[in-house]
Amino acid sequence: MSDNNNLFTLPNDEPLAARMRPDSLENFAGQEHLIAPGQILRRIIDSDKIPSMIFWGPPGVGKTTLASIIARKTKAEFINFSAVTSGIKEIREIMKQAEYNKNFGARTILFVDEIHRFNKAQQDAFLPFVEKGSIILIGATTENPSFEINGALLSRCKVFVLKPLSPDDLIKLLRRALESLGRNYKADDEILHAIAIFSNGDARAALSLLEMMSINSEVNQDGQIILTREILEQCTSRKSLLYDKNGEEHYNLISALHKSMRNSDPDAAVYWLARMLESGEDPLYIARRLIRFASEDIGLADPGTLSMAAACYNACHFIGMPECSVNLTQLVIHMSIAPKSNALDIAYNLAKKDALQSLAEPVPLHIRNAPTKLMRDLDYGKNYKYAHDFTEKLTSMQCLPDSLIGREYYNPTEQGSESRYKQRLDSIKNWKASHK
Repeated sequence: MSDNNNLFTLPNDEPLAARMRPDSLENFAGQEHLIAPGQILRRIIDSDKIPSMIFWGPPGVGKTTLASIIARKTKAEFINFSAVTSGIKEIREIMKQAEYNKNFGARTILFVDEIHRFNKAQQDAFLPFVEKGSIILIGATTENPSFEINGALLSRCKVFVLKPLSPDDLIKLLRRALESLGRNYKADDEILHAIAIFSNGDARAALSLLEMMSINSEVNQDGQIILTREILEQCTSRKSLLYDKNGEEHYNLISALHKSMRNSDPDAAVYWLARMLESGEDPLYIARRLIRFASEDIGLADPGTLSMAAACYNACHFIGMPECSVNLTQLVIHMSIAPKSNALDIAYNLAKKDALQSLAEPVPLHIRNAPTKLMRDLDYGKNYKYAHDFTEKLTSMQCLPDSLIGREYYNPTEQGSESRYKQRLDSIKNWKASHK
């Protein structure tokens, strides 16, 4: 590697990701649904009327950066707090300071990074101070707050969902970062796009990869440092990333995987799975697509496949690559060999078509909920037949709107376990026909 000008010799030794952290919403990448002019979070920050809130999103999408922007703009005292390094003692000390500030009319904003790492007792320590308004709590988490945040605390916070950055967002950020490195650093659009795809919506990962490439690139005879595909492959330990600028190859590969499984070809399916994983595809993306496939192409022909797909997603989430490749392989081979049925997909699309054309159709009175006396007086729930009161656990009661009587959406196949569903459904239909 050349000893000429590179990141080691730049006057600022901070990581590139830290140096590129924006200090204003105008320079913030992504999250237009929250911070574009007129959007709710933008208005909250601009007006400095910050409520307690939770930023929920994957790593590297701007949760901590948004908190730092709020810290710059707010007139409140802003305290940065880490759930990784702090405990109940530190929480109590901060709450004491916040109470003191409140007595003098000052607000205290407490930012808690990785708030999901606090246990219930630690989270409970915040609750009375949030309720009294002694602190404004801003928590950042990569985990679903519905499961990881105390319900009482969560109910007092506004949850903002941050999305992975799009490739276009990341490419714009990478171009700015490249310019910040100096005029000698060059990378074409294809390389920037490959970095963006590999980073999977994570700005920190994208900037760290760009920094690593710049450190490991040679200075050419013209004094330029060209970031090449070879350097990218060395820094990522991956084969050449095949996704093109428009993402066409990305969709070609997932299509090949789907169609190979649908055609019951496990060898082809595993090959396309390997192509995607070795090209840097996010295993969670593949796992999500397989959950859809479990119902769209297999359905009740092998109903346990959906549970397997959900378990595979969790496995990918917990252990990541490269270990989760075998979990995905297990599921892909199972799906390839499993009996196939698209009856569920057909049923929904038929019902969807009718639903869109009959959105104003009233629910039949006898199957409406009747929680109040007025509703009962209006015949809500009148003549409802509770199936469990009948020996056969069946009634001939009409459940579709009048205009759709006789419609049939689900037509089970004879494939695998679905044949049993077909037999059961046929017997139900025959019974109802004889008891009209």
